[in-house]
Amino acid sequence: MKLHEYQAKGLLKEHGIPVPEGSTASTPEEARAIAEKMGGPVMIKAQVLVGGRGKAGGVKLARNPQEAFEHARAILGMSIKGIVVSRVLVAGAVDIASEFYVSLTVDRVGKSVQCMASASGGMEIEEIAAKEPQKIVRFSVDPERGMDRAAHGAELARAFGKTADQAWDIVSGMYRLFTEKDCSLVEINPCALTREGRLVAADAKVIFDDNALFRHPELEAFRSAEEYGADEMDARSAGLSYVGMDGTIGCIVNGAGLAMATMDLIKYFGGSPANFLDVGGSSNPEKVLHALRIITKNPKVTAILINIFGGITRCDDIARGILMALEKLTLAVPLTIRLIGTNEKEGRAMLEGAGINAFTDLTEAVQAVVRGAPAGARA
Repeated sequence: MKLHEYQAKGLLKEHGIPVPEGSTASTPEEARAIAEKMGGPVMIKAQVLVGGRGKAGGVKLARNPQEAFEHARAILGMSIKGIVVSRVLVAGAVDIASEFYVSLTVDRVGKSVQCMASASGGMEIEEIAAKEPQKIVRFSVDPERGMDRAAHGAELARAFGKTADQAWDIVSGMYRLFTEKDCSLVEINPCALTREGRLVAADAKVIFDDNALFRHPELEAFRSAEEYGADEMDARSAGLSYVGMDGTIGCIVNGAGLAMATMDLIKYFGGSPANFLDVGGSSNPEKVLHALRIITKNPKVTAILINIFGGITRCDDIARGILMALEKLTLAVPLTIRLIGTNEKEGRAMLEGAGINAFTDLTEAVQAVVRGAPAGARA
């Protein structure tokens, strides 16, 4: 789960990391009022969950409240990589002498936290990492031992030089945030050195590990429909794992592995999956209803495949959910069903009683749905 800059900076501040003061605005008038209250020059920064805001014109310096109004008016409503800006951050401008980069992320191979730091921060950090990797200091932190000032402080000094003590305080705070909130990324870019000699987080990025969010219910308030989309938010509330894609064949499957294999087969036979959707191990018929409701809202979907290999998930409950959905929803596209496993006989009998046939062979089912044949639909 990604955070907007203003949210990320709020967490950094809670962990003792200096950030420029600021507030968000959703109208030009609000931006002007915030700038008046703050006094002095401010930055007007688009709050969208994509990179490249500066290059797209979504970050502007305002020397006075009227400029804050004008810049906010230009940025609000702007589309950046397909996302419309609905909020801007009005933050105190930083008089930057130089820019550094620092981040913490998960090193899955080394089973550790990896810190990356560089004296070459700013918008071109990815290009620097690719073309001049020697400019980036990398070191690992053992999660069982945590940060060590002697060892890790010396590594930071290689990037931050004379400001290493300040850098240590900042990275220590980042590490506390990273571990306390189960993050997969905490990044400050740029970590700006002001002309007064003070390091501040001029911009920040924080990403949480979705798999650990059950331990942090307080973080649910940060969840944004901008990142997940309305369908993904609906699916989550219904207990479904859903990711939208660009294809035309809607998929409802039980089990993430089977869902991936199903999408691979669809691609293999010339089709394109419209989504990943795992109804999970539960046998709640309502899940099938919710799944079909979400998929049928997608205008790109021209066919639907339900692929169930019943284990904990019972085929008769899935069949009950299919029949419930067909009674409550208007299904305008062909529906193909593959049903096998626990209580398969009972599930098939229920479907056949409603004039619906189901495949047992997955390859045959996928070939049928790719052809667009109404296999499994009402007779």
